[in-house]
Amino acid sequence: MNIFYSEAHRKHYPPFEVFDGGQRVPYYENPDRMDKILSTLNQTNWAEIKEPTDFGLDPILAVHDKDYINFLASCWTEWLDSDSSISASPETHAFLPATFALRRKARPTSSLHGRGGYYMMDLSACIVEHTYQAALASANCALSSAESAFRLQHSAFALCRPPGHHAGKDYAGGYCFINNASVAANWLSQKGKTALLDIDYHAGNGTQDIFYERSDVLTISIHGDPDFEYPHYAGFADETGAGDGLGFHKNFPLPKGTDDAGYLIALDEALEMIKKFSPNYLVLSTGMDTFDGDPLGKFHVTRNGFSEIGKRIASLNLPTAIIMEGGYANEELGKNVVTLLENFK
Repeated sequence: MNIFYSEAHRKHYPPFEVFDGGQRVPYYENPDRMDKILSTLNQTNWAEIKEPTDFGLDPILAVHDKDYINFLASCWTEWLDSDSSISASPETHAFLPATFALRRKARPTSSLHGRGGYYMMDLSACIVEHTYQAALASANCALSSAESAFRLQHSAFALCRPPGHHAGKDYAGGYCFINNASVAANWLSQKGKTALLDIDYHAGNGTQDIFYERSDVLTISIHGDPDFEYPHYAGFADETGAGDGLGFHKNFPLPKGTDDAGYLIALDEALEMIKKFSPNYLVLSTGMDTFDGDPLGKFHVTRNGFSEIGKRIASLNLPTAIIMEGGYANEELGKNVVTLLENFK
């Protein structure tokens, strides 16, 4: 199986994030995640790890607002130029806005912090010196997996960091800057009918935002109910698309404590929807934070559960671009990823 991975992610390592209740804590979405997965992949005889192709900005701008991407590209340099105390010790700093836009009336302003509050939805999408470069490389991993799935008619895995599914058309959030899975799905939609299934613990609000009014890509998300879980304001069962996209988006918000059996019930319903849609390609946003031992999740999915989840999705027999999303500090992360991927090799 082709595995697309870039070392560029290592330079995106914010020194902190601001967590629930205003706690300043070490950054959960850190390079150790990739090391755990890579270590386990390297123990297999089927993982072919490859550098991604550079697809340029066009596929990214096909789903993201140009001014937002320009903000990501210039934010760090602009911030350093504005404050000498930051430029004196940049390794201890990360850009975060102090205020956030009320989107009903907001517009981006000329000030950096005004644009930050407009283009960022929370305090976990910290921007440091090489965030933009890491996000571009991550998107190229996703695009390379999509191109591989199209060209070889066989599944491929994008080991993406930073992840992407919380990034909307014109905003970052939840550790995400460019929506890797949406970029891949949009690219594949030019080649054939495409479905996107998100199995991360958290609702893929950015993916929902990007495709909500489109009927050419079916989007489905299985996640913790936003009534108690991040991102809180998207991912509800009654959000089913709008305009041309009405009926082409489906959320499965699940309760705290969902185990293998409960998860598989929702998955089976999602797979039936995909079969009815009859796509040529599948994009799978793969989060391992549904695992029983994940520090940011409240589900109880086991490794056996991941094996069965992978088996049932692979039974669709679709060329699949598998895109890494969440899954955090636990020693089983790599083993859980490989357990799922073994069904697609």
